[in-house]
Amino acid sequence: MKKLILDLDTGIDDTLAIAYALGSADEAELIGITGTYGNVAVPLGVRNSLAVLHLFGRDDVPVYPGVDHPLSYAADAPWAPSAGSVAVHGANGIGGAVLPDSPRDPETPGSAVDFIIDAARTYGEDLVIVPTGAMTTMATVLREAPDVKDSGAAITLMGGALTVPGNVSPCTEANISQDPEAADYLFRCGARTTMIGLDVTHQTALTREGTARWRALGTNAGDFLADMTDYYIDFYLANQPELKGCGLHDPLAVAAALDPDLVTTLGVNLKVDLDGAFRGRTIGDRDRLQDPDKTTRVAVGVDVPGFLARFMDRVTALASRH
Repeated sequence: MKKLILDLDTGIDDTLAIAYALGSADEAELIGITGTYGNVAVPLGVRNSLAVLHLFGRDDVPVYPGVDHPLSYAADAPWAPSAGSVAVHGANGIGGAVLPDSPRDPETPGSAVDFIIDAARTYGEDLVIVPTGAMTTMATVLREAPDVKDSGAAITLMGGALTVPGNVSPCTEANISQDPEAADYLFRCGARTTMIGLDVTHQTALTREGTARWRALGTNAGDFLADMTDYYIDFYLANQPELKGCGLHDPLAVAAALDPDLVTTLGVNLKVDLDGAFRGRTIGDRDRLQDPDKTTRVAVGVDVPGFLARFMDRVTALASRH
């Protein structure tokens, strides 16, 4: 069975990604969650991850705080989420939904890097890592332990946009924008990655029909998921009404990591633009265009009905028990 690590900035879709991972226990063992920043700062994201795990009765899954600021920041420079991130996910990161604190504490601050390095060396090709926020922790892992890129561990990230506009600027996606230098390093260091970007995540949308199904369960988990996700749907209906629901960004990354056949991919040696008006753009690296070894697979197609059915079945079954 595969071992799974989620590297999250736990906002709304990250929470849904945790639920999907827990609902996929027959396919993969969630061995840990690491905390990055983006939707929220690391302490709040870690708090949310612990609380979600507690809600679903999984206090056995450790949560490790990661790097809490971009590579370009001074070590003591503060980081805070943008006004846009707060608008999308709410001040508490989970759409204002009420979720009690977990009774346990996270692991040692900054311990995510060592945890991921140890897991990659221990499990090798049996390990799947899914980063869904800033790529800083993953870049730090690969800088400190270059052997991780050759360990066989798979990295399936949610971020970027290759064939569609960005959601922060016309060319930049939110997770990449948090730390373009880290994402550029991840793509160019030789690590094998799969990019699940807006090209496919905006094709998958959850509507109020789905949240009504959760609310009808009459469980604490069902009510929480419905309250949280309805907030997310409201944001999307106001800002991207053409989607008719909320994008399932992070859950799709987890689903594709566990079953790559859900997506159709294109091999591209990527880079991230670091300067000027296109800072944060994910695009083919001109220096490696003729290199036949493509280190990144970019998802450009997705089995929408298959994914949505799987997502609803697994998350609903999980929520019905809690």
